[in-house]
Parts: sequence; C-alpha cells; structure tokens
Amino acid sequence: MVFESLADKLQQTFKKLRGKGKLSESDVAEALKEVRMALLEADVNFKVVKDLVAKIKERAIGQEVLESLTPAQHVIKIVNEELTNLMGGTQSRIAIASRPPTVIMLVGLQGAGKTTTAGKLAHLLKRQGKQPLMVAADVYRPAAIKQLEVLGEQLEIPVFTMGQDNPVNIAKKAVDQALMMARDIVIIDTAGRLHINEDLMNELKSIKQTVKPHEILLVVDAMTGQDAVNVAESFNNDLGLDGIILTKLDGDARGGAALSIKAVTGLPIKFAGMGEKLDALEAFHPDRMASRILGMGDVLSLIEKAESAISLEKAQEMQKKLRKEDFTLDDFLEQIEQVRKLGPLDQILGMLPGMGKLKGLQGLDIDNKEVKHIIAIIRSMTSKERRDPAVINGSRRKRIALGSGTRVQDVNRLLKQFGEAKKMMKRLKDMQKSGKKSNFKLPFMN
Repeated sequence: MVFESLADKLQQTFKKLRGKGKLSESDVAEALKEVRMALLEADVNFKVVKDLVAKIKERAIGQEVLESLTPAQHVIKIVNEELTNLMGGTQSRIAIASRPPTVIMLVGLQGAGKTTTAGKLAHLLKRQGKQPLMVAADVYRPAAIKQLEVLGEQLEIPVFTMGQDNPVNIAKKAVDQALMMARDIVIIDTAGRLHINEDLMNELKSIKQTVKPHEILLVVDAMTGQDAVNVAESFNNDLGLDGIILTKLDGDARGGAALSIKAVTGLPIKFAGMGEKLDALEAFHPDRMASRILGMGDVLSLIEKAESAISLEKAQEMQKKLRKEDFTLDDFLEQIEQVRKLGPLDQILGMLPGMGKLKGLQGLDIDNKEVKHIIAIIRSMTSKERRDPAVINGSRRKRIALGSGTRVQDVNRLLKQFGEAKKMMKRLKDMQKSGKKSNFKLPFMN
C-alpha cells in the first residue's frame, strides 16, 4: 500500500494522543518528534520536514487546541491540512487548449516508465471523451516505438511513427496529422537518457520550441525517493515543466518523493501510477492522499473507481437476484471479477476509513493468489453445481479440487463462506420486510 510505513507510524502516534483527555505542550512536542522521525524515515526532504513540523507546532499549541474537549482530533485535523498543502492543496488538472489539439510532451530519464505512462494517460483521457494520438518520438531505444504501437493496438488509439527520423520533425508532423485526423490530444513520448546530459536537453528544447506544447510533464519513478526530486529540479530549470507524473507510487511504501516534490520544485503532481495495468493511472488529489496517509480513507476515489469499473446494468440485475434469493456461485464469480477491476484488495481497504490497518488480519489478508484459487474452484464446477451447491457431495468435492489445483479443504471453505453469505443476505432481507432496524445495511438494499 502507498505510504504504508509512514501511515502506520503516524497512525500509531495519533493513537497515543487519543488516549489523553487533555494535551499539554509536552504531549504535542513528543508527538511531533515522532512525526518528524516518521517523515525522515519516509525519505522526505529534511528542509521540507523541518518547515512542516514547525507549521504544525505553531498551530497545535494554540489555546483553542489545548483547551478543546477533543484535542487529539484537532491535532490530526491540523496535520491533515498541512500534509494536503504540502502536496499542492488542490488537484492540478491538465490545461486543455481552447483550440485543439492539446499537445502534451512527456519527458524523463530512461526507466521511469514514460512509454507505458503515455499509454495509460491516453487511455485515461479517452475514457474522459477525448480523442488522443500517441507519438513515438523516442528513436534511440530500439523497443520504444514497437512498445508504443503495441499499446496503441491494445487501447485502440492511433500511434504516429516515422521510424528513426529526427524527433523534432516527428513531433511537428504528428501535430499536423492530429489536425487532419481530428484528434484533440497529442501525447509525445520523448527519448530519455540514463542521466541528464546536454544532448538530451537540447533535443527536448528543440521539440518544445517547434510544437509549443501546452503541457510538459515529467515522468519520475517514485521509488527513487529524493533522486526524483533532484531530477525534477534539473528538468524544470532547463525546460520549464508544468507538472509531474509519479510512477510506481503503489510500490513505494515510503513515499518521500510525493511529499517533497511540490515543496522543493513548486511543481504540482498531476497523476500517479498505482499499478502495472493500463487503467492504473489516477489523477493526484493532495487532500485524498493526505487522508489515506492518516488512515481516514479515500471514499471519493473508491466511488470513482467503482463507477468506471462496475456496470450499473449488472449491479441492478444483481440487486434483483438478491431480492429473489436467486444468488448463485455464477453470480458470486461475476462479483469477484467486478471487484478485481477496482485493484488490489490492500488498495481498496486503504481507501476505506480505518480499514487500512485491518490488512493482514485473519480472513482479510486475501491476496491475488487466493482470489485466483476461488475463481479456479468455481470454474471447475459444473453448471448444475454452481446453481445448486447442495448437490456437491464428497466425490464431487474431490473432483473440483483436482480440477482447480487446490485442496478439498479449500473447496469446503469456499462453499461454507458462500452459504454463510446467503444466510446473512436472507436475514437482512427478512429484517427489512418486518421493519426491524439493523446496524448493517447493504448499499443495494433500499
């Protein structure tokens, strides 16, 4: 989970504060000392940490906080606001040109993930109703052009290529082609180097001068920590960047780059790569990210994921089946596939208030391997067995286990869990019919 280590430490610190009825200045000072250590261990820039802690301290030792009935909540609110401001305050969007096409130039070092990010960004913009054209302007890395073409085929998005031609010429012709094709977005995948050098910068400056991009976005690997901040400073000084795309943020347990880059460079983070799949690029919301770090969840992002991944028609159909108590293992399998589209379970839990800390508890530590086992077990059943699990006797269980590459115990556990789920749904439905109140209510049961 993103910021996992930092989130755990900050949440432990604030848990101690919640246990105190009133806070003294020494309580706040001790908590801020732990906050400072947690941030430094997360590879946040030292000066950024110093300034952030000073701002929090100035606000947290005020009379309003120390005399409050819920002082710990006041301190957490202050930390949340300061973390949000540190990462940019509000979402920074792409500047769309009043007269198409909008030209977006992706720059960065080799290995940061520019080409894959070009595909992810094109896919994201296409889902928003745009008509992107991807441009293969990295003529030095042999596989770059082919990689972009493959991505274009997968996403059904056109790719403009001119082989090993001059990158400046390729960019210019690509914009002309976009006008002819009525494509309103041009995404230029430029070449990178293993390190910043004069040749690279001169080429990028020439492309900028020729096509005058509306957005120059630097793609940096979040896992490189403070190196990402240094790279951003160098590119910004030479090119004048408009924003940052952080890749591999899902794999960076520390997250120092995300917390430092805006404060050090002044550049907003516009997008974050949260996985390897082509739909795993998210708009970066500083307020939502701060909430996730503090264990307060990110329900808005979860809702947006659900709306884009789950079919409303299928959800309504499932609601009817549940009302009729006609929910089968086929439906269960379909629901699992829908949930998988939302991303890894630990990411989903991290978006629910207070749920991130449940990851790892027995029964909730469901990894991708276990989900695959569940899918394999259900797919090894006959149509009759999926419709009516009651017919699955001992010999059938052995056959299903053998066919799915699992154990009979795994088949038994799945059938038991499915049975319990059906019983719970029936109880909830009966309670609603009788007018009894329940503390738990499924979102589809109105």
